[in-house]
Amino acid sequence: MPTPRARCSNLAVGHDGREVVGGVSFAVEPGQVVAVVGPSGCGKSTLMRALAGLDPAMAGDSWILGERLGGLDEAGRDALLRRVGFMFQGSALWSSLTLAENVELPLREFARCGARERRLLALHKLGQVGLLGAADKLPAEISGGMAKRAGLARALALDPDVLFLDEPSAGLDPVTSARLDDLILRLRDGLDTSIVLVSHEVPSIRRLADFCVYLDPESRTMAATGKIDDFLRPDAHPGARAFFSRHAQP
Repeated sequence: MPTPRARCSNLAVGHDGREVVGGVSFAVEPGQVVAVVGPSGCGKSTLMRALAGLDPAMAGDSWILGERLGGLDEAGRDALLRRVGFMFQGSALWSSLTLAENVELPLREFARCGARERRLLALHKLGQVGLLGAADKLPAEISGGMAKRAGLARALALDPDVLFLDEPSAGLDPVTSARLDDLILRLRDGLDTSIVLVSHEVPSIRRLADFCVYLDPESRTMAATGKIDDFLRPDAHPGARAFFSRHAQP
């Protein structure tokens, strides 16, 4: 049985000592897309940041590539996070840097290569997301959909085994969102990358997710897990069923 690329056990996360969501346990298998879903404010992004090792959890444990994050020293944690990609909500591109320079940032920090090699690697990643011709543009000179793709290229810079995507299609029109979803799936298949996706966009979740984790804002827990069709059954969790029924397919 292959080792899960990421997993958590009874994870609890929050802000300033206040728990936002707790009791979260799930695993992400190789090549799988797991969507963490629920209404705004239920703790999706906070949970993802802890699962990815960017922020500490309040309780519980999480593992990436078989390594328990809480058991690593700073050097071990940094080495592990080189194998993880994170696409931030809103893309979070540096406005004063070109797209190529943005993609080069993780390469500067973690990769042992010279300036020419960094540039070539950045161009390769931008080419993978269809932005090679925009490499020298600034974020203000491109569309929102292009910015999302540039953020994805930066997340892929180190060829991660696990990719975390925070609301990748938020704010995009339906056509651009569908194209980005198709790109994510192509990259997943081509790079053998496992993906953890945070989203409240039901059409995008339907296209991307193999498995879903529903966070309930009222109980502040992981209230349900399964495939999307599981959430539409009459005996499903009421909040999860209402969430997915907004765009249920006939």
